Amino acid sequence: MSSSSKDDFPWHLGVFDAHCHPTDIMSSISSLPTMKARCLTVMSTRAQDQHLVARVADQHGVATKNYEDWKREECMIPCFGWHPWFAHTMYLDAPSADPSGEGAGEGRGEAEEKVLTGEAKIKHYQNVLVPRREEPTQDERKMYLSLPDPTSFSIFFSQTRKNLEKYPLALVGEIGLDRSFRIPEVYKGDREDDSLTPGGREGRPLTPFRCAPAHQKEIFKRQLQLAAELDRGVSVHGVQAHGLVFSTIKELWQDHQLPVLSKRERKKRGTDDLGVTSHLSSQSVHNDKPKPYPPRICLHSYSGSPDAFTQYLSPSNPVSFFASFSTAINLGNDLEGEAPEAFATIIKTVPDDMLLVESDLHTAGAEMDKRLENIVRRICAIKGWGLEEGVRRLGDNWKRFVFGEGWMQ
Repeated sequence: MSSSSKDDFPWHLGVFDAHCHPTDIMSSISSLPTMKARCLTVMSTRAQDQHLVARVADQHGVATKNYEDWKREECMIPCFGWHPWFAHTMYLDAPSADPSGEGAGEGRGEAEEKVLTGEAKIKHYQNVLVPRREEPTQDERKMYLSLPDPTSFSIFFSQTRKNLEKYPLALVGEIGLDRSFRIPEVYKGDREDDSLTPGGREGRPLTPFRCAPAHQKEIFKRQLQLAAELDRGVSVHGVQAHGLVFSTIKELWQDHQLPVLSKRERKKRGTDDLGVTSHLSSQSVHNDKPKPYPPRICLHSYSGSPDAFTQYLSPSNPVSFFASFSTAINLGNDLEGEAPEAFATIIKTVPDDMLLVESDLHTAGAEMDKRLENIVRRICAIKGWGLEEGVRRLGDNWKRFVFGEGWMQ
């Protein structure tokens, strides 16, 4: 790390975690108002944590876009979504627009009634897991039956809509695509750590199966469409699927690309060069009709190449894109020494106004603050920013991602 590591860190300017999972360890939630970080963007991922994120939002959710009006206990933004690691546990049916399902905000009630069991369950997993088995063995049939009973997408869709309407500043997340994740085996005894919210991997052995990209894509796309309808930002997970993530999002904005002026037209109009920062211009095109694509998307802990990232920089893209970075994913939990060259290269590739920081940690508190300070210092060193300049820039970027261009109004 650079000599800036010796400087006092300007927490007082406001540091914002763009992506984290503290509801995985609910006992850590009490530390939220005492953290140095000013606000956490808290993700949900599966059936077991949707109502937990809502519960934390009731106690600590930000009530207004006006940062100056926040009370100290207002220190989180809730996010509701279904992570690709759990896509296989959901079967696709027609999305329901009715948000009034009983228990929709609690992840219980009607959702428990609409599940697949027996042969229907085997057929579901036979269709959505790869490698696909035309004639599964008896052991594979037992494995399919041991997995969670698949639940209805339409019920989840209704629950998510209701949560987003209840919390007007909430985002959609964590959603996305993952080609590498293998399905974990089920528990064969007592859970090893009862402090963890159920439903995660928690170190279980992995099966040879993955969830088919086509099934993941449909779940991802429908959630993007809900975010578009309700005009919410989105936090996106993408692992070994960077091209498919972009093409899925791009499908939503066909025929809605922004006009790109030629150099001659820009000179004639006295317009600044429409370079890589022109994603902001999408926010200046206003009308009352909902767009078919989300207004803002953050590529969380972006792990693609700089070349792959350039597709997000086209001035014709109507979505405002951001990329967030963490020590947990992007630096392999390394908090010491100089950042790898590959990391420095991608940070230099991402325009200043598209950068965000995150912890991606599953517990709130001092360790989360430590990780946030570390990633901010590293980014400032790479960008050549002073700490105060960097914290202000990153804070403004987070507010635009969460609240849109009108956050200062």
